[in-house]
Amino acid sequence: MFTGIITDIGRVRSVEQRGDTRFVIATGYAMDSVDIGASIACGGACLTVVEKTADSFTVDVSGETLSKTTLGTWAEGTPVNLERSLTLGSELGGHLVTGHVDGLAKLVAVERDGDSHRLSVEAPEGLEGFVATKGSVCLDGVSLTVNAVQGRRFELNLIPHTWDHTTFRERSVGDNLNMEVDLLARYVARLAETGTVPVSSLISRTNGS
Repeated sequence: MFTGIITDIGRVRSVEQRGDTRFVIATGYAMDSVDIGASIACGGACLTVVEKTADSFTVDVSGETLSKTTLGTWAEGTPVNLERSLTLGSELGGHLVTGHVDGLAKLVAVERDGDSHRLSVEAPEGLEGFVATKGSVCLDGVSLTVNAVQGRRFELNLIPHTWDHTTFRERSVGDNLNMEVDLLARYVARLAETGTVPVSSLISRTNGS
């Protein structure tokens, strides 16, 4: 489990094709504190450390993950947003993130807005219903607040700190982004779909009724 607060930007050091694909990722983390088998969110995807050195870690990625995320486009030098998994008692600075990517969103516009950057993003078809104004969404592993929604498109505001300390500053219009919908939205939608709890009841509970 993660919070979507990026704590390092790693870079792909090497890519090796095996039965699965093996990535070596350079990092500034103190790797003596990272166990083999630990989970690290890499660009929003939860991956398992299988080997490590003093300044890198190695992960194996299945064909399924490559086909559903941007990891299939990674090459030597690709920057990667990194976050180590939560520990009990950790500060929840963003929102609860599982590291399970739901689909590929598309960056459709980037504009300066004062010192910040305003991003317009198009959600994958079928996921637009999970995006709500003032709700949370995770893109490339970053927890962000939705400012506005229109159809499949939604807008986000990145303050200078977020822009400077994530890979967004290296993204271009047209790029795909790993998208994970809010965990609560996922289960509310499922409850409504199955009729386990009526939508009106869910709304009442959310409003504190």
